[in-house]
Amino acid sequence: MHDGIFRALADPTRRRILELLAKRDATAGEIAERFDIGFPAVSHHLAILRAANLVASTREGQFIRYRLNTTVFQQALHYLTTILKKSKD
Repeated sequence: MHDGIFRALADPTRRRILELLAKRDATAGEIAERFDIGFPAVSHHLAILRAANLVASTREGQFIRYRLNTTVFQQALHYLTTILKKSKD
């Protein structure tokens, strides 16, 4: 579970997408407008983020709106906190 999360977070473009979604939910088109890469590349990054469950999506007509899945962030933070606690013991 954590491997996919950390692989997804390893890419700076995906981290930037997550930063945008932390401010507000957005469609793929709205996200793509913020980058100098093509729409297919943004869609690819969103697919990786969805596969890692870092983002969730909802269909709105012909658009898909993306939002952060904060539960997965909490799980990852708990995992990292546990590691840090073990390193101090």
